[in-house]
Formats: sequence, C-alpha cells, structure tokens
Amino acid sequence: MVTTIQIDNKLKEKLNTLKIHHRESYNELIFRLVESSSPNNFDRESLIETIEVLSDPKIMRGIAEALKEKGGTPLEEFERGL
Repeated sequence: MVTTIQIDNKLKEKLNTLKIHHRESYNELIFRLVESSSPNNFDRESLIETIEVLSDPKIMRGIAEALKEKGGTPLEEFERGL
C-alpha cells in the first residue's frame, strides 16, 4: 500500500541532504533513517563506517603519514600492539 504524506519545503531540503545518492527515493531514505536509529543497528552502522575507512588505502596512508609527522606512534609499533 502506498501512502502520500505532506512535508514542508524546509524538511524536504533537509531530507535531500541526507540522501546517499540523488536517485534514492524518499521511501528508501526514510526507511534507512528509521533502521539506522534502531538500537540494534547502531553498532552495525558504526562498524560499517569503520570498515569503510579501514579499507580505503588513501585514508589509511594519510593516517600513517599524520602519525609520523606529529611524532605519534610509528605504524609498525601500532600494528604490533594489535
């Protein structure tokens, strides 16, 4: 069953900024927001974001370089601590 709802332009603009891609429907967006606000999915979403960061070589290289520049723990020592 499909239902029509009314929202004001300000809310529509906010929803547009939350879309993952421009073709995401409002139905998909609202469903994703409701699902992500569930206590059971909160940790899952956080884990997914962490995995995305860790799997991006450019970001990880930037983190390693920043640690070296700031005098932080060398990456090799950090890896041994894991």
